[in-house]
Amino acid sequence: MNPKIPNDADDSDDVSSNNSANPRFRDILGARIHRRVLLGGAAGVALLAGIAGPGLFRRMFEEDDGNITDFDFEEIGTGFIKHHAVASGYNADVLIRWGDPVLADAPSFDPSSQSAAAQALQFGYNNDFTGYISLDNGDSLSPDGRGLLVVNHEYTSKILMFPRHALEQELNGYLAVSEELANIEMMAHGGSVIEIKLQAGKWRLQSGSPYNRRITAETVMAISGPCAGHPRMATSYDPSGVRVRGMLNNCAGGMTPWDTWLSAEENINMYFWNRPALEGHAEQRNFQRMGIPAQRKPWGRFHDRFDIGKEPNESNRFGWIVEIDPLDPGSMPVKRTALGRFKHEGAESIVNHDGRVVIYMGDDQQHDYVYKFVTLNAYLEGNPEHNRNLLDQGTLHVAKFEDDGSVQWMPLEFGTRPLTEDNDFHSQADVLIETRRAADLLGATKMDRPEDVQPNPKSGKVYISLTNNTNRSPKQINRANPRAPNYAGHIIEITPHDNDHASTRAIWDMLVLCGNPDNPQSGATFNSRTSDDGWFAKPDNFAVDHRGRLWVVTDGNRLETTGRTDGIWALQTHGTLRGTSKHFVQGPIGAEVCGPTFTPDDQTLFASIQHPGAGSSFDQPSTRWPDFDPEMPPRPAVIAITRIGGGKI
Repeated sequence: MNPKIPNDADDSDDVSSNNSANPRFRDILGARIHRRVLLGGAAGVALLAGIAGPGLFRRMFEEDDGNITDFDFEEIGTGFIKHHAVASGYNADVLIRWGDPVLADAPSFDPSSQSAAAQALQFGYNNDFTGYISLDNGDSLSPDGRGLLVVNHEYTSKILMFPRHALEQELNGYLAVSEELANIEMMAHGGSVIEIKLQAGKWRLQSGSPYNRRITAETVMAISGPCAGHPRMATSYDPSGVRVRGMLNNCAGGMTPWDTWLSAEENINMYFWNRPALEGHAEQRNFQRMGIPAQRKPWGRFHDRFDIGKEPNESNRFGWIVEIDPLDPGSMPVKRTALGRFKHEGAESIVNHDGRVVIYMGDDQQHDYVYKFVTLNAYLEGNPEHNRNLLDQGTLHVAKFEDDGSVQWMPLEFGTRPLTEDNDFHSQADVLIETRRAADLLGATKMDRPEDVQPNPKSGKVYISLTNNTNRSPKQINRANPRAPNYAGHIIEITPHDNDHASTRAIWDMLVLCGNPDNPQSGATFNSRTSDDGWFAKPDNFAVDHRGRLWVVTDGNRLETTGRTDGIWALQTHGTLRGTSKHFVQGPIGAEVCGPTFTPDDQTLFASIQHPGAGSSFDQPSTRWPDFDPEMPPRPAVIAITRIGGGKI
């Protein structure tokens, strides 16, 4: 009999570990709408007037006043396909795939004969965030088309990576692998820097470039900021608490104004081992709030640092924002502890009017929080030495959403309010290592799995992607909780007070409640002009192009939930068409589309296709995207979307 092989294609962790009594965001939404309930329109479109806000509700029923959408492409259909699709008039070319050579001495990819040594030189697995840096021309596209693309490799999917015969029997309730396969997985994590060049309208990898670089779960990194050198960061490998090997589960991220890459560690609990050791552990409360040890990766069988009984502090060294300098291939990545430790989805920045840099972040778990970090000092353009450690000093804040539509950004500062020794915080390092517990005590608002938090430099507004919250029981459905459980997610718009992103005050409004508007029970609030193909569910990451337009990618659309694959949608954020969405890119079956980023001229949109074929296996895949070669399994890859004949997206 064949062993049961669990599907590890999605290494997210959607089970909330937040047991605090803080209000849930759905409660706050309900308070705003008071006695309003689900409404059915003449066309069967369910609208929640109070949630959408009176302005949006009014605009949905206004006659077209001639406002033309910002998005003039011909929308594509939805459904399930084995390939990918893009709107007419555009190309979506595969740029680089899992296993493709990154470094000059990398061997060609052979899925039947993988090795850790080869994978350390090749493009890693499950690419997520992408960021672009123009070479030799600052913020504009380089005249010779040269640039650097940085890419996160979030996690590995064993049953899609390895033939069935290579996998061992099920062990302790989940799939085990040999030491060599575990080491291959470790080398497939981290990130890649690749030089690319636009040639005859197509982007090409520049093999042999001195910028090309692989970062893995073994790459040595510095620990900086308030937690550097703290006893809770010390291990047998690094008693000083200032060095760590590798980064794990790097999901989304961001680029800084000084052209460094912020890579966000997310579901780090998956990698730690030895549940029996948790009882009575010195870090038990801390670990439980982070869901450690989740034991989804059996690396602890072979590497003591992933065993919480043998290395009790190792996991405190993960869950951070990692800053990497792509322009200096010899530089050491740095974990910036001042930005807090939690399950980071991303780290998107904006330069405030006073020159300080504000980093917006979401904690990607059901019932967790939205954060921002405000640097102490201002960014100085053209002064890399000054900017180098800008993220080591500043103030981390967590959001509280009030029922009157206001937002309080509450500082997480040791010695203030409950963040004192009375609650076992003895320094700012303790506050940051246990950011989640500190936010619990401040009374932050529980959110429906906050992922990307994207500022728009054109409008000054900030968009929050709330992917879903299936942990809300139907028994909670009442006037204060109109969507419980929240299967489809929603998008919130924040307007900072006086356009000051450093302010502790802001206002919030609902941009859209996602889901199928034709289902009266969904509560979806897309603009009525949105087509049957235009609506989406489970928003994940955003991109704001250089014209200030919002693009949304999704994660988790399936046949049994929405009847469509994940993709990219363009979403109108202003005017009478606010809340109108159009379908631009469709991903292959099983895949999540993520990591959207534009070149400075808006003529290329890069995106990641992650875990194509999820739900199937290496031996019997549901798709062999992108090669469609019977000798190749499905391979995560980055695509480059351009307009046929040139021009802006």
